[in-house]
Amino acid sequence: MPRGDKSAYTDKQKRQARHIEEGYMERGVPEKEAQRRAWATENKISGGGRKSGSGRKH
Repeated sequence: MPRGDKSAYTDKQKRQARHIEEGYMERGVPEKEAQRRAWATENKISGGGRKSGSGRKH
């Protein structure tokens, strides 16, 4: 999987990242930077990508 590939993310994670990106753009952040920040924020929130198994967050 090449860097930047978003196929490992759930629809919910993609939706949240898009919403975060829109918030950054409303504050005047350029589109590419807003997208980068949005995915970094989403990774911080969710731990990145799909995760399986119960009790992963301790």
